[in-house]
Amino acid sequence: MSQPLPALLARALEKAPPGPLCVAYSGGPDSTALLHALAQLPTARARGLRALHVDHGLHAQSAAWTGQCRQFCASLDLTCDVVQVQVEMHRGEGLEAAARHVRYTAFATQLHAGETLLLAHHRDDQAETVLLKLLRGAGPEGLGGMRQRRPLGRGELWRPLLNDIARAQLRDYVAMHHLPCIDDPANADTRFARNQLRHEILPRLTAHWPQAVDSILHSATLNRAAADALRAQWLAAFAMLHDGATGSLDATGWLALAPALREPLLDHWLHARGLIAPTTAQRAQIERQCTARPGQSPCIRWPGTELHVWKGRLWARAPQPAIDPSWRTPWQGERLVLPDGGWLALSNEHTRLPTPLTVCLRQGGERIKPDGDAHTRELRDLFQQAALPPWQRAVCPLLYEDGQLVAVADRWASTRGRQLFESAGSRPGWQPGP
Repeated sequence: MSQPLPALLARALEKAPPGPLCVAYSGGPDSTALLHALAQLPTARARGLRALHVDHGLHAQSAAWTGQCRQFCASLDLTCDVVQVQVEMHRGEGLEAAARHVRYTAFATQLHAGETLLLAHHRDDQAETVLLKLLRGAGPEGLGGMRQRRPLGRGELWRPLLNDIARAQLRDYVAMHHLPCIDDPANADTRFARNQLRHEILPRLTAHWPQAVDSILHSATLNRAAADALRAQWLAAFAMLHDGATGSLDATGWLALAPALREPLLDHWLHARGLIAPTTAQRAQIERQCTARPGQSPCIRWPGTELHVWKGRLWARAPQPAIDPSWRTPWQGERLVLPDGGWLALSNEHTRLPTPLTVCLRQGGERIKPDGDAHTRELRDLFQQAALPPWQRAVCPLLYEDGQLVAVADRWASTRGRQLFESAGSRPGWQPGP
């Protein structure tokens, strides 16, 4: 490398904002080199340098790897905090994406206020990221690659090696200092997309175009600048199109945006809700369904996300598991978790109904005479008049007394239902699932 790694990091720290430092330490060669080099700097130690290791539990040796990380940190006289996580695949992502999601969630929750999390991503990692985004049809935001700095949890994420250091340079540093490293066999498995690029594609590219990584990173810099320029425009549009109360987007207004604004705005909205962005084909389907005829409520689904077009707006949520329509349970006012993950409870948690009610789900054809109404109404009509989203109607809790429908969640109650709630000095509250 053009200058020793500790010297490069020392110069970077001189320009960095003050505050404590934490290294995302996997035990692999890259993060080992970064942690060791920082440990040589009194300025880094003075800022409370520590390591954070995430144990994904995906390999039989993960516990041994955790012990090795703790031992290495102890040899450097550094604290090593360990977080054990469980990688869940219910979001519909592949294993790589699911592990990354849970890892960054752990980083965000473990970061102290004002602390900077340093990651060992380097030039080759950035080139791989840009190529992966290109193959997935990304626009300027994706082709801009990883950001060197961004907010994370109560602090900030920083990739100090991203533009200046190559993988080979970090491996040379590890060899020169005889540092112990973890060899995760998953990093050599070319069934994973990034490993395929790393071990098969990029070596072939650089064999024919030696400056390939430099060119890819230059392109990423240009795309990042373009994405940042567009960001101000689509954020302004988002403020106008987004309804904070419902979390929905104005479909017509979104569709009217230029594609360069439409795509990042949609991704921003979905990611803020913890959902997955669509592919190019799914995005085109959303655009087509935005002009659906009145009365229709199209739903576009992809792994980890379902998007509804309803009443001229876009609504997004995580896919829900199948719910048994015959579900029922007794209830007397306590907080009740519903099959969709929502809940039902009396507004005064210390009160109870004078008699237990039975809570069940809609079967179809139910009717109720709301208190003060001269007519008995079908729930279908009440739901439509109240603009209750279609995906909530099947999971709306119905409250029965001796087989008689006395209340529909917190929306409508019969005269008998009103009397029951008044006797308890409280009213039901319903929160639908996510």
